[in-house]
Amino acid sequence: MSDDLFDTIVSLSKQRGFIVQSSEIYGGLSATYDYGPLGVELKRNVKDEWWQSMVYRNDDIVGLDAAIMMHPKTWDASGHTEAFNDPLVDDKASGSRYRADTLIEDYIRDLREDGQEEHAAAVHERLVEALNAGDDMNDALHEIIMDEEIPAPESGAFDWTDVRQFNLMFETQMGPVDGQKVFLRPETAQGIFVNFHNAREPARQHIPFGIAQIGKAFRNEIVARQFVFRMREFEQMEMQYFVKPGEELNWYEQWKERRMEWHEALGIDPSNLRFHEHDSLSHYANAAVDVQYNFPIGWKEIEGVHSRTDYDLSRHEEYSSKKMSYYDPWEEERYTPYVVETSVGLDRTIFMLLCEAYYEEEVKGDTRSVLQFHPKVAPVRAAIFPLMDKEGLPDIARDIEDDLSRHFNVLYDDRGSMGKRYRRQDEAGTPYCITVDFDTPEDQTVTVRDRDTMEQDRVAIDQLATYIFDHTRNWTPDRDE
Repeated sequence: MSDDLFDTIVSLSKQRGFIVQSSEIYGGLSATYDYGPLGVELKRNVKDEWWQSMVYRNDDIVGLDAAIMMHPKTWDASGHTEAFNDPLVDDKASGSRYRADTLIEDYIRDLREDGQEEHAAAVHERLVEALNAGDDMNDALHEIIMDEEIPAPESGAFDWTDVRQFNLMFETQMGPVDGQKVFLRPETAQGIFVNFHNAREPARQHIPFGIAQIGKAFRNEIVARQFVFRMREFEQMEMQYFVKPGEELNWYEQWKERRMEWHEALGIDPSNLRFHEHDSLSHYANAAVDVQYNFPIGWKEIEGVHSRTDYDLSRHEEYSSKKMSYYDPWEEERYTPYVVETSVGLDRTIFMLLCEAYYEEEVKGDTRSVLQFHPKVAPVRAAIFPLMDKEGLPDIARDIEDDLSRHFNVLYDDRGSMGKRYRRQDEAGTPYCITVDFDTPEDQTVTVRDRDTMEQDRVAIDQLATYIFDHTRNWTPDRDE
């Protein structure tokens, strides 16, 4: 993968209505994006697939939709008010701000690209030590920057401020004048923890069980870049699984494997996925791993799996003075459950699918651009084309559209040549194109063209839904690398 692919994906996303810059007519707003007609369908399908696999197929997991704004003591208890910070450093020459650890990580990457592996490994070791240095972290990061003489990426200057901590939470007011200070949630997890009993008791769940949620989160990132990979407003798909203390690492290993299987089931090449163990653990965790994808910008996290111990429930019990423990009727004991978390970045998953699906090939002297999505997440499952605007073909095509739209998203298109219609749908990732031709009124069959192979089958109209469902279920990538 290369920077060319990254630029192609960004350009295609805008042209085809997947993802566009927010407030574009006003020059855009940094690190915020809107999902267009195709993007919102892709996103919805991924959310549905996650919800199906996480909630509907597990009778020990229930759903939740917690509010974005929560009582400010929530964030005191979770540690966000005091410690949800990133190390900030300023380039004095340009005034640009950078995350100090990211600045060093990019420097290490450049060393490796230059073949200086031994030097890169030494700097990486110092970075890990700095990130685990506690109160001395800022000084340790600054020392690396100065020792390595890392220049500012934009200005090229070597004139840095000291490293300091920058809180990432967005603050606002609730109420009219001098109202209560609240925050836009920086993660969805805390809404699950504070609703531990509210979700468990009416659902009659016992340990072990999980609570799943999809929702927006907000972080005032120092440097938000790389398209939708790092944004200030983003969406998470999270599940917190509550277990008996002492059993958390076993469940952690199980969820780790299950989550990798889910990404592969989206049609992702296993060679583009890997686990990455954390060099340092968050204050609440006793085990943590990232599921990473090989983006054009390198290996990056798309999901985190964490064993969070009992930190969150214990802290909320302390700050709220409400019991967050659980009485186990089988063991006849009371304890505070431990938590295993799976947290997916939805926007990053969309970016991953776009990168994974895109390819080009030469067909009869022309370049065919294709988004080879798994049919189950493709924005449009099938496009319906009347061959000509005559002899009742559009009416038959509309009837097919009406029937199939009861099962999945379809699109009717009668503009342009058949070749242009096919190419439009290839670029949109539509797996099946249905053509109503002059034989259709006589034999009640249509031509179904496969996006990946461009092969065509003759299918009876009353068997179309079954045909598409069967091919979706049995789909595997068929890309000529």
